[in-house]
Amino acid sequence: MDKRDLRERVWDRLESDGLARFPFPPHGRIPNFAGAEDAAERLTETPEWRDANVVKANPDAPQLPVRRRALDAGKTVYMAVPRLRDEKPFYELDPTEIPADDRDRAPTVSHVEEYAQQVGPDDVPGLDLVVSGSVAVTDDGARVGKGEGYSDLEYAVLRELGLVDDATTVTTTVHNVQVVETSVEVEAHDVPMDIVTTPTRTIRTETEYDRPEGVFWDDLSDERIDEMPVLATRQP
Repeated sequence: MDKRDLRERVWDRLESDGLARFPFPPHGRIPNFAGAEDAAERLTETPEWRDANVVKANPDAPQLPVRRRALDAGKTVYMAVPRLRDEKPFYELDPTEIPADDRDRAPTVSHVEEYAQQVGPDDVPGLDLVVSGSVAVTDDGARVGKGEGYSDLEYAVLRELGLVDDATTVTTTVHNVQVVETSVEVEAHDVPMDIVTTPTRTIRTETEYDRPEGVFWDDLSDERIDEMPVLATRQP
């Protein structure tokens, strides 16, 4: 199925079945879903989570429970500045600098700037775990995002800097209906998932898809590169 059609099918299903949660509508975004807290809890039960000290997580609503659990567990959390628009495109949330009573608030998009230090990619340490948001995902690790490509670009930049590699676990939390049996075309810039957790399942994908080893510069327009300093300063 075409990725665009698959996104629409999943968004429609979440909405029609009453599974979508604020913000509404689920369309056009990484959709929040009923049971996001349970999916996050399942992720925390994995050894990869327990062994991780530094987590890079997407800023979307369904992964907010993951970000909160990371801070509660004493893990440093990195979130991307929207659209990588700044020279320092990552927020660093240090749990030792955030009062325990503020850890629910700190990793929210509306309040992260109050608690985070904004840093450049060169100031990000090696990452132990990458958490991605998804619209759809397959059992073998193919991921479909909302179609803008920022998640894959963030990974590509981190890969070029040596902050992630083939051994870095990449995971996502989704609702059961977002795990699809449809065959999905995986392009060279797509980042496959190693672990998928839902409210009721933990899926180890054993993915055979290759990870991108860096930025695919020829796929990016000059306009897009110019909009993101992190790309403009590293363009070959």
